[in-house]
Amino acid sequence: MYIGYDIKNGVKYAKICRSSRIDGKVKTEQKSLGRVLDEEKGIFQNRKLGVFTYDVETDTYGKPDATFVPAPAKRKNHREKLILDFGDAFFLDSFITQKGLRSCIDAIGYGNPDTLYAMIHYYVLCNFALTHAEIWYEGSYVSELYPKASLSSQRISDFLASIGDENSQRNFFKEYLKLITKRKDGTDILIDSTGLPNSIHFPLTAVSNHNGTVSNEVRLIYVLQQETNLPLYFRYCPGNIIDVSTLTTTMLELKAYNVNTKFAIFDAGYLDDENMKVLYQEKVSFLSRMKENRKIYKQLIAEHLPTLEAEEHMVRYNSRYAYIKRVECEIIEGHKAYAYVCQDIAMKGFSTSKVFAKASAKNLGVKEVHDELQKKGVFVLFSSRPIAKEKILPTYYARQQIEQIFDIGKNYANMLPLRVHTEETFRGHLMLTFISSVIVKILQDELKSTAFNPISAFLQLRNQKCKVFDRDIIPQEAVKKVNDIYKKFKLNYPKRVLRKAL
Repeated sequence: MYIGYDIKNGVKYAKICRSSRIDGKVKTEQKSLGRVLDEEKGIFQNRKLGVFTYDVETDTYGKPDATFVPAPAKRKNHREKLILDFGDAFFLDSFITQKGLRSCIDAIGYGNPDTLYAMIHYYVLCNFALTHAEIWYEGSYVSELYPKASLSSQRISDFLASIGDENSQRNFFKEYLKLITKRKDGTDILIDSTGLPNSIHFPLTAVSNHNGTVSNEVRLIYVLQQETNLPLYFRYCPGNIIDVSTLTTTMLELKAYNVNTKFAIFDAGYLDDENMKVLYQEKVSFLSRMKENRKIYKQLIAEHLPTLEAEEHMVRYNSRYAYIKRVECEIIEGHKAYAYVCQDIAMKGFSTSKVFAKASAKNLGVKEVHDELQKKGVFVLFSSRPIAKEKILPTYYARQQIEQIFDIGKNYANMLPLRVHTEETFRGHLMLTFISSVIVKILQDELKSTAFNPISAFLQLRNQKCKVFDRDIIPQEAVKKVNDIYKKFKLNYPKRVLRKAL
């Protein structure tokens, strides 16, 4: 068996040739391998397999190394673009360096770093399907920053599977967590999850009933650092795994990365008795909302709600007011805790008209209406350590920051819809959305003092073009709004850039 070659219209093609002797005659069977991309390395391309390797000695097929970059296909009537979108790509690349994220990204160790950085730019700057990445790349200055990127659909799938590898992700998180967890006494965290609805046929997609909403989804868990409001870590699990089952594993994985948690805020779905025992044992202070079906919740409401509406319990929270009463209690035997019986006055007022309408429709008595009104806007928070009642609501509602991160991921960083087909590529996709969400969150926070948000800033920056010549790239003059963005981040765009040799 050997590989034969033919040249048609200047293009080299390969075929597998097998010779056998039948009844004294030599018979040759041929099977096409397609175009020859690299004869020495045995890399070929055809419609069925895409870009692949073939070893004639072992008769095996494989995937080319990530460092292999096929020569760009020459499409009919295709012309190299002489004017590219410049400002958004230049700014984002400079921003990644400025914020110290380049060492974290490099730690992933992907064989073709140009592809890695080009895809991060695509996830941040475009919210399109991955099949459009190559078209975007051709019209962006990213193609000059990272000329060896390979963004064909098949190569992107191989790329996602590679960076989704556990070793690659561990290398990233070791560097990233070292960058942002600098407090030796431990860090304060928020933990929450969100659903990623999809119809992909792989083991992670399962029927979820989360807060009464039923869907086919994967659960994505994010850990947020309170002091920076930045994502710290992510995990995922099948959609039918309930939140309470994931907490201990999440905390243990953080500890394995040498992240010591000092204080954690959770949604009510995360804390059962076993999880609270673990938190007490690990000396992790926590704050959460108490579920209404707990026996102690009913006891606290029965005992303290009748006397809650008093001047000494009134607390201001931003432009709203609430009644809050702190009560020392014991939720887990042998461990002291603090319950905060709260009533949101605005929420109670909002619900009043609904109660009156219900009373009229069902002919309720005065006592029934009174009891119904008393319960409106009522909730109970509990903490393992004492917190001033004036600070309890701002502290608890800090968990809204994690909802903002999920919003960034889903609306800015290509988290949804899921356009992958295997668990390996799914992991790589989550890695890219995590990195992109970190970048967008940092940018969003730093733009708060300006008239821009990440979307408007990148759109303004994209309007700055550059002209591409044989050896040089000449950025065009920036308008005032673009200069304002550069000035905010102390960046100066170059007047001339030498093109990189491929």
